[in-house]
Amino acid sequence: MNTAVFILLAYLLGSIAFGIIVSRAFGLPDPRTVGSGNPGATNVLRSGKKLAAVLTLLGDAAKGWLPVWLAQVYGLAPEVVCWIALAVFLGHLYPVFYRFKGGKGVATAVGILLAFSPALAGLALLSWLAVFALTRFSSLAALTAAALAPGFAWLLLPQVGYIIVVFVLSLLLIWRHRSNIRKLLDGTEAGFGKKP
Repeated sequence: MNTAVFILLAYLLGSIAFGIIVSRAFGLPDPRTVGSGNPGATNVLRSGKKLAAVLTLLGDAAKGWLPVWLAQVYGLAPEVVCWIALAVFLGHLYPVFYRFKGGKGVATAVGILLAFSPALAGLALLSWLAVFALTRFSSLAALTAAALAPGFAWLLLPQVGYIIVVFVLSLLLIWRHRSNIRKLLDGTEAGFGKKP
């Protein structure tokens, strides 16, 4: 398959918002109309439907994993795999199907990390779980995992290109959480089990 076509398809796959699709299937409010306005699993969970949130999480992670995994299976050059990883992630952040207004990319990033290295994804996920268990702030957990991921990648990944991609993903994740950072600093961030 032509490299440019593969990259475009990865972007289009990334543009599929599982939070919106799952919410419609369950008859739930559009996740963009509640909480942070983000069409991700955390906002879907605020609807009270845990299954819908889990399906959103799995869908967003799977779409990050699939194109990167396929690119590796087809033996594409590492630099092409890197562009595919960035394309699917940017598709999630800036989806063509939703006027370029997408999610923050946590689950999709985990899917990409899983394709790069299960150990890398596991460490990032453990970081998220540990911080969330202690603070009940999903945003703080995501920010911590994003900050630690490049270090984990440096230790685990042999390809420099993959390490650079993880660094870029982390920067984009932190950028997408800038409103959450402001709320965390001024004490108005809403955590699970906490009142804003």
